Amino acid sequence: MLAREKVSQAAAILRELGLDAWLTFVRETSVTPDPILELVLEKDVTWQSAFLVSASGRTTAIVGSLDAAAVTDVGAWDEVLPYVESVKPPLLAWLEAERPRALAVNYSDDSEIADGLSHGMFRKLTAYLAGTPFAGTLVSAEGVISALRERKTADEVRRMREAIRITLDLYDQVARFLAPGQTEAQVAAFLTERRQAAGVPPAWSQEHCPSVFAGPDTAGAHYGPTGRTLLRGHIVNMDFGVKFEGYCSDLQRVFYLLREGEAVAPPEVQRGFDTLLRSIQRSFAAVRPGRTGREIDAIARTTITDAGYPEYPHALGHQVGRHAHDGAGLLAPPWERYGKRPDLPIQVGQVYTLEPRLPVAGHGVVTIEEEILVTETGAEWLSAPQTELLLIP
Repeated sequence: MLAREKVSQAAAILRELGLDAWLTFVRETSVTPDPILELVLEKDVTWQSAFLVSASGRTTAIVGSLDAAAVTDVGAWDEVLPYVESVKPPLLAWLEAERPRALAVNYSDDSEIADGLSHGMFRKLTAYLAGTPFAGTLVSAEGVISALRERKTADEVRRMREAIRITLDLYDQVARFLAPGQTEAQVAAFLTERRQAAGVPPAWSQEHCPSVFAGPDTAGAHYGPTGRTLLRGHIVNMDFGVKFEGYCSDLQRVFYLLREGEAVAPPEVQRGFDTLLRSIQRSFAAVRPGRTGREIDAIARTTITDAGYPEYPHALGHQVGRHAHDGAGLLAPPWERYGKRPDLPIQVGQVYTLEPRLPVAGHGVVTIEEEILVTETGAEWLSAPQTELLLIP
C-alpha cells in the first residue's frame, strides 16, 4: 500500500536529515486538510489527531476513538492509539518515551506543500508542550515533507507513467480533431469529452484544464479557453493533464494551422519551434542529481535569449506528483518570488516538467511541456518528447 510505503520512507528521511521525530497535527481535515495526509493516510480525520514518526522507525497515529477503526484499516501506522477526552496525554506520553531533541512540524516559509499546520493548531500544540522538555524542540518539517513528496516510489512512477500515456493518447485524438474555424472553447470541450470517456479526472481545475491558446495576443497561461477562433497561420498550444490513481500528468503540445498553399510552417514559426526544442534538449541533458534548479533553468533561458527571443516569465519546470504543481524544488531563476527553491539540489526520484516558451510575432506562442524523471546518472523522459511541430491542414 502506498501510504505505508511513504510512512516507512519518512523514517529513513528523518535519519538522513538528523531529525528525531516528525509530527503531523490536524483536525477536521475535510475542512482544513494538511497536504501531506494524501500521502500518508489517504483519508480524513475529525478530532484533533497526531501522526508521529520517529527516526527509529516507530510510527504512531493518535486519533479520536471514532476515527481509530478507519485509520487502522489504512494499514500505514504500526500503532493506532484512540482517545476520548484529549489528545494531549497520549501525545505527551509518546514524546516522553521518544525524547526528541528536534520535533519537525508542518510549517514552511517557502513551500506551500509543507505548510499544512494551521496557526490555531500551532498555538494549541505549543500550549500542550508548555512546561515540558519539548517546548523548544519544534523545527520546520519542510525537508521531510519535500523529500517524501519528491522521491517517487516505483508505484508512484507507475501511476504517473499511466497518466502521461492517457494524456498523450488524448493529444493524438485532438490533433485529428483540430481544424481552422473552431473556437478555443470547442477544442477544450472535445478534449474534456474524450477525457471523460477515458474515465479519468482532470489534473487541475476543469475551468482551465485543458487550456487552449490560439494565435497572438491570447490571455496567456492559467486562463480558460475562450470563444477566440482558430485561424490559418495561428500557432495553437494546449496545456492539459489527467489524474490516474491520484497522480497527475501535466503536458503541453503545440500545433500550427497551415495557411492555404502552405505545406510547411513559415520560417519564423519553424525557427521559434526549433529554438524552443533546443532549449528543452539542452536543459534535459544537463539534469543530474546535485545540480541546482537555477543552473538548469539558466541553460534553457540563455538558449532562448541568445536566439533573440525574450526570456519566459516563469520557471523552466516544476515538480509533478499528487498535484500538477508539487514538491519544493524548482528549475527556476533566483527571483524573490521563488524564495530558496531554485537553489535546492536536484534529487533522484523527482519528476520535473520542462516548459519554456517564446513568442512568434503575428502567429502566437510556441511552448512545449515535457515530464522527466531524475535518475542516478541524469534523467529519463517520462513523456515521449514532441520533436516536430504538429501541422494542421
